[in-house]
Amino acid sequence: MTVKQISVFIENNAGKLKKAINTISSEGINIRALSIADGAEFGILRLILTDNDKAKDVLTKGGFIVRETEVIVIGIPDEPNGLNTLLDVLEGENINLEYVYAFANNKTDDAVVVIKVENYDKALKVLRNHEAKLYDEEDIENL
Repeated sequence: MTVKQISVFIENNAGKLKKAINTISSEGINIRALSIADGAEFGILRLILTDNDKAKDVLTKGGFIVRETEVIVIGIPDEPNGLNTLLDVLEGENINLEYVYAFANNKTDDAVVVIKVENYDKALKVLRNHEAKLYDEEDIENL
């Protein structure tokens, strides 16, 4: 089970991040999780949202380059070493993580993380075999 993530390419200029966030929020779209990675000339804003289709439309109309990708959202124990437990499982099966970021959440006792992997089928099989708590888009809507 994967979740759709929006990636927005943003020029490294003052006000561009705010413009992207305002574009999303002005349409009543809620940001459930975000991550920002910067480069010399642009950054990548990665978002889990309540309405990807609407967000893609308004961001594109606002002049942003937008891509949608799949990620896996997992609940892990919210305790020291909780993330390492997940990383041990993935490393033990030689599953490469491209990136990981956390999810803001106050409706579950779990810490919630977003991961991007090279091989989704293998990763999902391994995670299910280890009884990982996988979230789908409906679960995320309720967080």
